[in-house]
Amino acid sequence: MGKKELPVWDLLAKQLIFEQIGSLRGLDILDFGSGDGATANHFARENHVIAVEPSQEMLKDRFADFPYTQRVGSEETLKLLPDESMDWILCHNVLEYVEPERRVPILSEFSRILRPRGTLSVVKHNRAGRVMQMVVLLNKFSHAQQLLQGGDGNAAQFGTIRYYETQDLLKWCPGLKIGKVFGLRTFWDLQQNQEIQRDAHWQEQMLTVEREVSERAEYQGVAFFHHILLQKQ
Repeated sequence: MGKKELPVWDLLAKQLIFEQIGSLRGLDILDFGSGDGATANHFARENHVIAVEPSQEMLKDRFADFPYTQRVGSEETLKLLPDESMDWILCHNVLEYVEPERRVPILSEFSRILRPRGTLSVVKHNRAGRVMQMVVLLNKFSHAQQLLQGGDGNAAQFGTIRYYETQDLLKWCPGLKIGKVFGLRTFWDLQQNQEIQRDAHWQEQMLTVEREVSERAEYQGVAFFHHILLQKQ
C-alpha cells in the first residue's frame, strides 16, 4: 500500500473496507477527507481518483504509488466538480469531525456530484463501541456516562468527535438510500496484547472473525466503527 507503513490496526481496517467496497475498475472516484492518501492510492491503481484533504500536514508524506489528483480544500472544493461526475464518493471518518451545520451542505454536494446509482461509502464512529472502550479498556467511567447522555467524544489527532447515527445520513440527504451496513473493528480494539497483533497468523484469524460478524446486527451494535454504503436514487 505504499513505501511507508500504516499501523497494523489501520492496515487491517482498510483491508476490510476495501473488501466491502469490492473491486472497482475504470471508474471516477472522489476521496473526500483523504488524509495520508492510503485509500486514494489503493483505488488509483485502476481508477481515476480525485482526493480532497484540508490539512497540508496530512499531505506531507502521502501515499502516491499510483497517479491521482490531490486537491487541498474542503466543501468549497466540491463546488468545483461537475454535476454527476463521480461513480463513487469515499468519506471515511470525516463527518464526525465537521461542525453539524456543515453536514447538510456536504451531503448535498455529494448527491449532486454522484451519478445516478452512484455509491457513497461512509465510515463513522459508533457511540456504543466508544462507550465499550471507555469502560472496558480505559476505565474512564465519567466519559462513558457523558457519551451515554449524548455527549461528544475526542480524538487526540483530530479533535472533537460529534457522533451521529446511520439514519441521520438519510435526513441530511434524502436523495440517498442505504444499501449495506458493516461493523468494523468489533473485536480488534478489545485486544490489548501489542505483541500478538504483529503476528500474521493472529491477524488472519482476527480478520476471518471480523468478516463473519460484520453484517450481523447484534455485533454491529458494539463495533467501534460502521461502514455504510449508500446509493443515489
